[in-house]
Amino acid sequence: MSFLPSPVRALLPRDLSVSPMGRLAFAVAGGVAVADQLSKWLIVHVVRLPERLQVPVAPPVFNLTMVWNHGVTFGAFRNSGEVGRWALVAVATAVVVVLANVARTAERGLLAVGLGLILGGAVGNNLIDRVLLGAVADFFDFSGLYFPWVFNVADIAIDLGIACLAADMLGTQPERA
Repeated sequence: MSFLPSPVRALLPRDLSVSPMGRLAFAVAGGVAVADQLSKWLIVHVVRLPERLQVPVAPPVFNLTMVWNHGVTFGAFRNSGEVGRWALVAVATAVVVVLANVARTAERGLLAVGLGLILGGAVGNNLIDRVLLGAVADFFDFSGLYFPWVFNVADIAIDLGIACLAADMLGTQPERA
């Protein structure tokens, strides 16, 4: 790390070792990112959803519907252009770095799984898709159940990760002095 400027080195932890639960978190993150990208590749290149726009799966409850999300959650900031795209990439990168550092030292399984799910989803949606495509491919459509948003595997992983973190926090007892 001596090749980095000293202000950058000062921000990095001195010990970059990874706990066993940290390895679990990174394995989950890798699995989620691969599953997310594979599902998007299948939807775009095999199902050819961008050309078809919608494929009924279990009408009226569930369809595959092609939506290119140029914004963030629920389409917010979708009209921010290239500056917004790269700002979202920068914010996502910072979040991934912080979460990866927390995951690296995780000691509890539920915490590790939650962080891994969020990391994998963030890498899949907010880094790979935005950098390579400029937008996120969403396609799961449950509007027949009055759920107005179209989403993807990474979105599911992030939501499950947040639920895991909440459950971990609720189940964690404070240490006694």
